[in-house]
Amino acid sequence: MIRAAEPKDVAAIFGLIKALATYERAPEQVSNTAQQLHIDLFEDRICHAIVAENAHGTVIGFALYYISYSTWKGRCLYLEDFYVQEAERKKGYGQALFDEVVSIAKSKGVKRMDWQVLDWNHTALNFYRRNHATLDPEWINGRLFFE
Repeated sequence: MIRAAEPKDVAAIFGLIKALATYERAPEQVSNTAQQLHIDLFEDRICHAIVAENAHGTVIGFALYYISYSTWKGRCLYLEDFYVQEAERKKGYGQALFDEVVSIAKSKGVKRMDWQVLDWNHTALNFYRRNHATLDPEWINGRLFFE
């Protein structure tokens, strides 16, 4: 089952965020907190999340996104993170989450949906290719950190 995240899901989502960071070999880089995630999702509403539940009602995956803007295209949707617990993969949850984000993007009338994927994550790269995504090697990501 795929549904909009609710405040009761914050702990599970935050646990999945930490699992994703571990999977991406960077657990020490998580400086966010469950409290801040709750504020950002449900009070300030600067981002949105959907969750995947297994047959037992346990949250086993999530997608977190927000509306971004392109001066060339206009309104866009940025898929910040998308993750399914390793033990629950290959059961359709990832595809269902991705399809729901695509549906949300279309319903919001965005012109483009963006995300990042690590160059060594061949499972994810193959997933996106199967979904007819353009994987652009031309752009280099720029970033500033503020503590």
